[in-house]
Amino acid sequence: MTRLPPSPSASAAPPLPTPRGPLSAAVLAALDGSGRYALPSWAPADPWGDDLQLALYVCYELHYRGFAGVDDGWEWSPELLALRAALEEVFLSALRREVGRPVPLAEVLAGLLVEPPDGDGPSHHLLTRGTRTQAREYLAHRSLYHLKEADPQMWAVPRLPNPAKAALVAVQYDEYGAGRPERAHAQLFAAMMADFGLDPAYGAYLDAAPGPALAVVNTMSLFGLHRALRGALVGQFAAVEITSPPGAARLATAFERLGASPRGTLFYREHVLADAVHEQLVRRTVIDPLIADLGCPTEDIAFGALAYALTEERLAAHQLRAWCAGTTSLRTPLPEEPTGSCATAELSEPPIG
Repeated sequence: MTRLPPSPSASAAPPLPTPRGPLSAAVLAALDGSGRYALPSWAPADPWGDDLQLALYVCYELHYRGFAGVDDGWEWSPELLALRAALEEVFLSALRREVGRPVPLAEVLAGLLVEPPDGDGPSHHLLTRGTRTQAREYLAHRSLYHLKEADPQMWAVPRLPNPAKAALVAVQYDEYGAGRPERAHAQLFAAMMADFGLDPAYGAYLDAAPGPALAVVNTMSLFGLHRALRGALVGQFAAVEITSPPGAARLATAFERLGASPRGTLFYREHVLADAVHEQLVRRTVIDPLIADLGCPTEDIAFGALAYALTEERLAAHQLRAWCAGTTSLRTPLPEEPTGSCATAELSEPPIG
């Protein structure tokens, strides 16, 4: 029997990443003890840039698994929280600005159920013409979230009324393996990474991940850590559950084409059915009670779904631009795949028909 890699939940905290500008350098200097941080000038700060996104990601990671050698007390440092709040204000303002005017929630949810007929996202690309190298890059991008899958959404649980809370916990129970730790989605993702010759250690590809990949995860953490944004977090979660089954089916087929073993497709095969069920639970037993029992504005839920879709679209555009140009979509190319992994050669485009 093939052994799965160690569970991500049991892995060591990752090392601190390399700074990408004055904002992230200030945060990292504080955490590694190499200097005092001071709030740099905000004039040149790009809300979508690598520097701000990394600084925000590092601040948020203190609420998850932290970093090797960093004192856990930094999680609630008043000065660092003040800096994080300033970063959040810039990022949240950018999200609101680009999402634009409020859209009725029913219209947003209906739109998420419809896939464009001429879709050309990363899953379409990998299915029809992608290479194994590009599939490995895709997994490296996604590892930032999927190795802690469902953790950001757990912050919503104590902030919901009881009917919605019970429904969300039922969904989360599946995300964490339904009582079988080896079936937790983070564990299945780690096994898939190993099948593609990637390092399944938590945070292994943080330095390689560009700003658009960080922004996807930062959006979840931002919504999860603020009670005032609980509606946005539910909207984000609904968007994931509604939109993932078709993409998951394409990715499972694409990865099989690119030489994956059964454990290299199990994560996405699991999501085809599970998320179809979760979508109904989230819509009918989480969203409806949240609106009815807490009076949560429907525009908050709609904003969360649209903001998350925006970050996903930006990441997809970044990946496709790089792949179409024949370059890596990561900040640095991945090391060559080790010999002896499931497959190491690029496979040809699948036959038509």
